[in-house]
Amino acid sequence: MTTVSQTNIPAEDSDKEAINWWAELRGLTLMLLAVLAFHSFVAKPFYIPSTSMMPTLYVGDRLVVSKYPYGWSWASASFHVLPRGDWRILGSTPEYGDIVIPVHPTRDEDYIKRVVALPGDTIEVREGRIILNGEPVKREVVPPVRIPFEPELLCNGSPCLDSYNAYRIREPDGSIWFEPPTYRETLPNGASYLVIDHRSQGLDNYGPYMVEQDEVFVMGDNRDESADSRAPAEARGLGDGIPLENIGGRAEFITFSLDGSATWNPLSWFSAMRGDRAWTTLRPAVAEENTAE
Repeated sequence: MTTVSQTNIPAEDSDKEAINWWAELRGLTLMLLAVLAFHSFVAKPFYIPSTSMMPTLYVGDRLVVSKYPYGWSWASASFHVLPRGDWRILGSTPEYGDIVIPVHPTRDEDYIKRVVALPGDTIEVREGRIILNGEPVKREVVPPVRIPFEPELLCNGSPCLDSYNAYRIREPDGSIWFEPPTYRETLPNGASYLVIDHRSQGLDNYGPYMVEQDEVFVMGDNRDESADSRAPAEARGLGDGIPLENIGGRAEFITFSLDGSATWNPLSWFSAMRGDRAWTTLRPAVAEENTAE
């Protein structure tokens, strides 16, 4: 009679090791902390949800914000988990024309605006024109920017570009564009960029306001659709000068951009991609001549 030894039958789990769930959790936690540290100290991706910085930034743009150019403060931390304070580490001051990420004075909300006045400057806005230290900032009319008609692009449930309907045109090939009034501004250091200004509104007149030594003054490039330093904090604006410790970084470049047709289905992203916007720098061009008008 043939017998079979128990040692000849390997156990089903003999070659398997039990999963160490604590080790797995520790690894995931360390990875999450590493990502948060990178986003807080080096760079973080951002998404543009409004038209306040058009024509420089479109709704749907994804961009990279560097965290180190002006040092680190409570505003640098991802999700603003640190308590507010007036401290900074290795702090420095933005330059004219930089696109920065200020945090709202009372709410933990990130904004994105352009620096138009530095510490010690006196800024005034009259009929939409910036007057810096008593001199109008150079501003010239340029051909209108061409913004594509994207009816599916929504801001707070409404089409983002409804305010430009008066400037809608149709090309012979059937394509539809907006061509709002466009200007080129040049700041004292030669930083030059485009702005849209198409109607009279309350924020067209402001100041004069003297920027404190630990502040900068910021405005959106879309002058009629931006709640910025000109608007009070209770009206969702930034309430005059921005303390330097409230700036969480500097916008560097666009990584990719999706129009309003994109959905949660990744397959829709290919047709929604605005290919011409990828890798566009967000550092302002420097004009050769920067004399005021």
